[in-house]
Amino acid sequence: MAKTKIQFICQNCGTVHPRWAGKCDSCGAWNTIVEENPTAGIGGGPARAPKKGRPVALVALDGESEEAPRIGSHIAELDRVTGGGFVRGSAVLVGGDPGIGKSTLLMQAAAALSRQNQRVIYVSGEEAIAQVRLRAKRLGASDTQVLLAAETNVEDILATLASGPRPDLVIIDSIQTLWSDQAEAAPGTVTQVRTGVQAMIRFAKQTGAAMVLVGHVTKEGQIAGPRVVEHMVDAVLYFEGERGHHYRILRTVKNRFGATDEIGVFEMGDKGLREVANPSELFLGERNDKAPGAAVFAGMEGTRPVLVEVQALVAPTSLGTPRRAVVGWDSARLSMILAVLEAHCGVRLGNHDVYLNIAGGYRVTEPAADMAVAAALISSLAGLALPPDSVYFGEVSLSGAIRPVAQAAQRLKEAQKLGFSSALLPLGTAEIANGHKNGLKELSALPELVAMIAGSKSKSGDASED
Repeated sequence: MAKTKIQFICQNCGTVHPRWAGKCDSCGAWNTIVEENPTAGIGGGPARAPKKGRPVALVALDGESEEAPRIGSHIAELDRVTGGGFVRGSAVLVGGDPGIGKSTLLMQAAAALSRQNQRVIYVSGEEAIAQVRLRAKRLGASDTQVLLAAETNVEDILATLASGPRPDLVIIDSIQTLWSDQAEAAPGTVTQVRTGVQAMIRFAKQTGAAMVLVGHVTKEGQIAGPRVVEHMVDAVLYFEGERGHHYRILRTVKNRFGATDEIGVFEMGDKGLREVANPSELFLGERNDKAPGAAVFAGMEGTRPVLVEVQALVAPTSLGTPRRAVVGWDSARLSMILAVLEAHCGVRLGNHDVYLNIAGGYRVTEPAADMAVAAALISSLAGLALPPDSVYFGEVSLSGAIRPVAQAAQRLKEAQKLGFSSALLPLGTAEIANGHKNGLKELSALPELVAMIAGSKSKSGDASED
């Protein structure tokens, strides 16, 4: 009789180890390696001898293709992120911090679909039915025909879904609570999570029902469990936000049926999540026009322009090594901007602490924010407020040149809509709106920006002396 093989799998990243260890060599997490039996569940050997496969039909690449059928939720921000609604037969993974509002968002979506005569089933593995009903009552969704169930066994859930008419949308909250009889492991382990997710995806593909899976996130911000779960589903959405702010951002990380750079903005209130049609007004709501070290960045999130305030504080330090603190931006990018300012512009920041923050808890990822960050740093160092009606965007290279960025016309249009009459942008930007060059200042290098701010300081000093 063959000896049963035992594997040790990291519950954080899914790496297989030959023996138990206190620390995972792959992800560096402690006390995450658990003993599991690979012969059970997903990855296990077949119970009987494998049969011979059958050939499948091959088709040409240039055949007719139909657009994926979608179920629109009539929640504009959610439909924007998903690409127009949930695709029938697809699996969507929604991740986010505990208490951020994942269950609230999905309950509102379930209620909206139910009002369109769609059959929606909400399966909760963490809350009792009474708790789900209380949330639905608070959100004004208790009058809908959403069907509820409190179950964690995969086989029982699948039997329940197959017993009645085909559901249009199934919500599983959450995948970490699922467990299957086919896997000899505790709930929440890698084997159980993969087994449950694969069973739910198989049901969605066979029946054409849209499947939404809720996943927890780790301290590093990644969805808990093996990363293979993200590869199995059709779309991955992250629900982000700061506890101290009312707004929430739904961001697309992966989408096989739509764009992956769209965001949806919501505001958390007493009666659930409210759509924010113009997020720029939200991020600039508490802006102080006369404070130095603040610059408005005209950014893009997919097809949506977003204006956010970049805040910088430059102060003399008493430490041997100055502090560099960044919130909402890449710290390595800040170090590059500081080096360019010192090497090409003569701005000495080696004996200053630098603090950078994106207002409202928003996170900026595109390099077009380089010029706004540089303007905020120079403004804080000089102690001079920037013009309140100006926006900034442009990528800064290591040589100090300011490079053009895409979608400049949309950025300028959003700025004009919010009352900004001037903009500092890269030289040679091709997408400037026709006939709207009044108030636009094109810069070719970062020293020009430094000279412009320093010149405005000298002018203000002369005016005060007069």
